[in-house]
Amino acid sequence: MFRYVINRFFHMVISLFVLISATFFLMKAIPGDPFTAEKKIPEQILQRLYAQYNLDKPVFEQYGIYLKNILQGDLGISMKMLNQDVSHIIGQTFSASLKLGVVAIIVAILVGITLGMLAALHHRKLIDNVAMVLAVLGIAVPSFVVASLLQYLLAYHWKIFPVMGFNGPMNYFLPVMALTASPIAVIARLTRSSMLEVLHADYIKTAKAKGLSWGSIVFRHVLRNGIMPVVTYVGPMTANIITGSVVIEQIFGIGGIGKQFVQAINTRDYPIIMGITIFYGVILMVARFLTDVAYVAIDPRIKLTQRKED
Repeated sequence: MFRYVINRFFHMVISLFVLISATFFLMKAIPGDPFTAEKKIPEQILQRLYAQYNLDKPVFEQYGIYLKNILQGDLGISMKMLNQDVSHIIGQTFSASLKLGVVAIIVAILVGITLGMLAALHHRKLIDNVAMVLAVLGIAVPSFVVASLLQYLLAYHWKIFPVMGFNGPMNYFLPVMALTASPIAVIARLTRSSMLEVLHADYIKTAKAKGLSWGSIVFRHVLRNGIMPVVTYVGPMTANIITGSVVIEQIFGIGGIGKQFVQAINTRDYPIIMGITIFYGVILMVARFLTDVAYVAIDPRIKLTQRKED
């Protein structure tokens, strides 16, 4: 177990280094610089700006400076927002995305597993058909369409929820529904297909023959083994939701990190673009790392497989 975790952690660090390097050189490959769009900047001021942000140095020297700063936890200073540290900007904008994301993750997991479990236990019955129709719709309909429909019907037309904003509990409902429509559908389908396979396994028949109660069989054996594919999906899903949906944040007027990322791209604010990209990458990689560890903790057979490979 310890060796497996160390191996995964090492791969995560290597992936993060590749991401940082690729992000830096891709930014440098874009023609021009953040100040080329500025109008009538005197040459002397332009040179001072280049010197301040190390843009007057060779690319590989800039790369070395950037790596050194990253190791010290310094993501740089915004080129467009006066004296604004990138880490501070991310901290301010991420709080809204995090609050929304945590609620959306909990809702997606609970509702998705419940729907999938009900569909599997009532296979080819009304509940199964309804759950799978909802799952297909959740996967097929884009989140921005779901968000727009919810906003029009529940907020504008019926006036049940606020149209925009993120100031109270009622503001969570619509964006959470829009964010979780697709994850709930995926989790429900994964849970259903996996549980149907487990329900026909020999050890379930043995458990029935021993006289175990149906509730004990479902929750102790079927559900535990049936949610393994869900655990694999939860990692990247968590990263995608927590980092925030740019479109959902725009529709509901949520000042999250996604909105800040779009603004940075429009203004070519390199430090913010690279900082948020790295931040996104860290969240995704940590989520995958924790998923791998959780996978091993839930299914001991993975430990045996890892030992054989070693």
